[in-house]
Formats: sequence, C-alpha cells, structure tokens
Amino acid sequence: MTDLIATNRKTVILGMGATGLSVARFLSSIGKSFAIADSRAEPPNLQDVLQSYPQTPLFLGAFEDELFAHTDQVVVSPGISLQEPALVAARAAGVTLLGDVELFLEHAKAPVIAITGSNGKSTVTTLLGEMAEASGLVVGVGGNLGTPMLDLLDDKHELYVLELSSFQLELLNDARGAITTLLNISPDHMDRYKGLQEYHAAKHRIFRGAGRVVINREDPLTRPLLPTKIPMISFGLNQPDLGDFGLLQGPVNGYLAQGAKRLMPVKDVLLQGKHNLANALAALALGHSVDLPMQAMLDTLKTYRGLPHRCEYVANIDGATYIDDSKGTNVGATLAAIEGFGDGASRNLILIAGGQSKGQDFSELQSAASDFVKHSILFGQDAAQIAQTLNTVVDTRIVESLETAVEQARQLAASGDIVLLSPACASFDMFSGFEARGRAFQEAVRNLVASNEY
Repeated sequence: MTDLIATNRKTVILGMGATGLSVARFLSSIGKSFAIADSRAEPPNLQDVLQSYPQTPLFLGAFEDELFAHTDQVVVSPGISLQEPALVAARAAGVTLLGDVELFLEHAKAPVIAITGSNGKSTVTTLLGEMAEASGLVVGVGGNLGTPMLDLLDDKHELYVLELSSFQLELLNDARGAITTLLNISPDHMDRYKGLQEYHAAKHRIFRGAGRVVINREDPLTRPLLPTKIPMISFGLNQPDLGDFGLLQGPVNGYLAQGAKRLMPVKDVLLQGKHNLANALAALALGHSVDLPMQAMLDTLKTYRGLPHRCEYVANIDGATYIDDSKGTNVGATLAAIEGFGDGASRNLILIAGGQSKGQDFSELQSAASDFVKHSILFGQDAAQIAQTLNTVVDTRIVESLETAVEQARQLAASGDIVLLSPACASFDMFSGFEARGRAFQEAVRNLVASNEY
C-alpha cells in the first residue's frame, strides 16, 4: 500500500486551527517538510506556528491558484470547504487532497471505532471511551471532540474511539477496517451543503472500507449499501432481533437488551431522556463489536453523567427542572431533546430556542412541539423565522436575550415542568460558541436559584 505522505511529495497544510496544527506536529514527527497556508491575515495560532516552525513557508490571506502550482498534496482542515475555487482548480490539476482522518487511519496500530451522526456522537464517543477504560484498556478518545486525532497516535493505545464530523469525512476514502457507525441523519450544515442528499453522502463515506458496521435500525438513512460479508449489527429503541441491541417492555419501565436477553433496567441508566437511551444502546453495540466486557459497559451506564451542555441537569426550582442542551445546534438535536424529555399527557416542556438558523427548515419541530411543548421562548438572530413555525401550535414569544428567556420561563413554569434550552441553531450571533451559550443559561438559572432563596 502506498504511503499517503511520501517524502518526495510537496505538501501544504491548509488551515491553522487545531486540526492544522496537529497535522503539522504529525508531519514534523515523521520528518516530512511542508508549507502552511491560512485564508485569514492573522489566524489565531499564528504565533505558535512562527515559534514552532520558523523555517516553514507560510502563506496568509486569500487562497490563490499559484499556492498549489508546485504542490503534490494538500492536507485540508475540515473547516475549509472543498468548493473553494483554488481547491477546485488544484484538484482538477491533479493535486491530491487529504484529510487528517486518512492520515490517522494509515498510522494507527490499534483497533479504531469511528462515530458520526447528526446528533449524539459526542455522547456516544465519550461514553464508549469510559466503557473501554472501565474494561481496563488504554484508549485514545478524540477527533472532532477534544484532542485532534493525530495527537492521539501512540503505541501504548489499545483502542481508539473517534468522533468524526461530516466535514472530516468529505475526504475519507478508506476506513481501513475500522468499526464505524452513523447514528442518525437529520439536516445540518445546510449552509455548507446544497441539500440533505449531499450531506447524507458525506456522512456515508464513513462506511468506505469499514470492517464492521453498527446502524440505527429506526433510521433508514443510516443503512449503508455494503457487501453482505461485512458484519453489521443494529441498535434502536424497539425490540431487538437476535444479536442486536434495543429495549424490552418500553423506554420507561423496560430493559436494555441484546436480543431476548435483558441487560439492565432502563431506570438504572443515569443519562436522562429517550434519545440518550438510544445513545447508550449504540455504545453497547459498538463496545460489543470490539469485545468489551458487558458488565463493565453496564456499570459505566450507571455512573456516566454525560457531557456539559448536552441535556445537562442544571437545577430544580419550585418543582420545575432546568435542562441545558445548548449543544442542540440543529433541528434534529432539538427534536430529539423534545421527544426525549416530553410528556404528551401534560405538555410539560417550556422550550427556549433561537440563534443562527444555518439555512434550516424548522417545520420538523412543529409536530413534536404540538405534542410536548406548552410555551416556546425564542431569542437571537433568527427567532422570528422559528416563530413562524411554532406559533401555529404553541404559545410563542420572542425576547431580546437568553437571560430574559430564562426569567420568563420561570414565570411560566409549573411544578413538574421542564425548562429546556435546546436552541436548534448555531450560537455565533450572540456567543463565541455553544459552550458560552450554555454557561450563560446556567448562570441565569443560578441567579434564579439565588433569588428564590430570599
């Protein structure tokens, strides 16, 4: 097999973010020279690059065709669209475009589990990492989440668990026998893709060259067209077939199961919400695929608290529970949260949403909001767009800030209700990222707690 990075090929790293710097560190470690380019005049990591690679050619500003005129290959950071005119021209001229995923897979010496999906991939990745640690393995967890994957490469690791975004997958041609999964598909990043079909195609690249596949049997869009010789198992919230993972006797008082075998009561899973039961089952299916001990995985489900800002419990005020799902940056994530926490008998949700829409269609929220949401409080750049969809089925109001939204939610909430921040939007209109938005929500809730004590 030909090395992706050969010593006699001229290489340019495109992008000076976390991924670009990890590629630079990796290429340096194998003695490969390179140049670095970034479209920004003053990229955030410029001083680090100048200090670490003082002899490396550096190109700043708009990408020009001339940059690639004498280049054999370009390692493209995931934040850079492959439709950049200079990249389109370079590819047409025979320049090879690479991503960090294939570089990693070429050099990883331990089994790899690769996880993608519109929603839940960070939870499944970190949960599976903890399951592997509980099993006594030295595991490397990262990729689109946390540590860039090339920084994880280490002969000590016995397993790698990677979260992969659609952007990272656009340049993946061969998963080299990795165990891969596509958890679910719903429209996301429609500001980058021409439509759902193009986004779906990017996600499905994770199956190319996979050695084993885990699918969501309740989402037909996750099912790949693969040769029958490739082992495939499934997960879902319904009753599983032999060898697959699912639920027996429902999501409230039932059991996590493999086939007809009960594994543990649903009530013993610490993560809340039906969507997190699906995440738990996906992790079990993936862990089973690399022979993790079942008891270690089940014990982890009893203690794993989840990630910050992903359906995170914040407080209970006068019997109403406040949940921070700031990571719900697309319609699919918010739909999962609404259905995961909703009680159709009482319409128990007060939904706080809004931000930058990313070109999404919010009509998918309408049916779930009608079933589970009694008030929606909207803020941010595209609040009015969301209101056009929700105000036909639920009491809807638009406010100026997240803090005001929390204050109004407090006035509307009754005992037993859930105040759910799940914005269905990007955060960059008002915040530096979903983490900052989540922290602002939690601070506003804590202020309510403090005022409630007097």
